[in-house]
Amino acid sequence: KEKRVTAVHEMGHALLAHYLEHADPPHKISVVGRGMALGYVVSLPTEDRFTRRRVELMAQLAQALGGRTAEELVFGEATTGAENDLQKVTQTAKRMVMKWGMAEALGPRSFGGDADNPFLGRDFHAEPDYSDGIAREIDREIQRIIDDAHDTARRVLGEHRDELERLADILVEHENIDSEQFQLLIAGEDPDDVFAATAESVAIEDVDVAADTAS
Repeated sequence: KEKRVTAVHEMGHALLAHYLEHADPPHKISVVGRGMALGYVVSLPTEDRFTRRRVELMAQLAQALGGRTAEELVFGEATTGAENDLQKVTQTAKRMVMKWGMAEALGPRSFGGDADNPFLGRDFHAEPDYSDGIAREIDREIQRIIDDAHDTARRVLGEHRDELERLADILVEHENIDSEQFQLLIAGEDPDDVFAATAESVAIEDVDVAADTAS
């Protein structure tokens, strides 16, 4: 049961990475535990990037909320498995508002000192450089960003609910899905054919490597 919950969670991330225009596509999906994580999705950008636009950050937030949202859709409740996702979402939304000037209601300015860098005599206990009213508006903007991302995740996964459950079941059975397999499964290919083809390809590569070594 826990393995399927994990599969639904990870497939939620993967489907949003696939369907959101500005998200990084999925490279590998797994329900094989790694460290403290029961499963994981590796998403890789199609090109090098050193800055992020707001639309890309919003896609990133929706993707990060995809696991929890998938659990909500399929099981009617969320588990504790989204703890790290929620930390990342909250931190990113906070930086969008307080550091990167991405909240329309607050305009292009930053708020607060640079708490990320404790050097150069910076004082963690310094008073904030904004009023209580602005603090409340900051909270509202952070919440609005997170709610918008959650709504996007819920809409996209709702539109692909059947696909979510079908691919999660495949992930439970096979445990790992790479990017090529994922694309074939999304296209409706039979899972037995998809994984048989991959096994055959790996076997051929092993034979080639053995032949090269022997020579």
